[in-house]
Amino acid sequence: MRTSEKDRLAAEAMDRWYEFREGLSSERRKYPLQQFQAFWLAAKRYAELTKPDSLIHKSVAAAVNGLVDYLGAERKRVPGDVLRDAERLECLLFSGYDPYFEGDEPPGL
Repeated sequence: MRTSEKDRLAAEAMDRWYEFREGLSSERRKYPLQQFQAFWLAAKRYAELTKPDSLIHKSVAAAVNGLVDYLGAERKRVPGDVLRDAERLECLLFSGYDPYFEGDEPPGL
């Protein structure tokens, strides 16, 4: 993978992160689920494409590190799917595996 592709994906993920944080800080009571999903998808693509790399962008690492704790502290009511996906994203980026098995469960589960 070319470095420019990594840079482009990191920039896209960070753009979506800023949009999500802006949605969280807005006066509206509705949770910015659409913005979170956009960030999650962009960061997931970045994590999947940089899986074999030993170095990742500092900005993406900072956004994802502690994401579950940040989301829980930011709002009183956070949809369960958001917390699940945030934890999943942390595993994808830092551990290199996806803990989500839906449709791909090991035999016997």
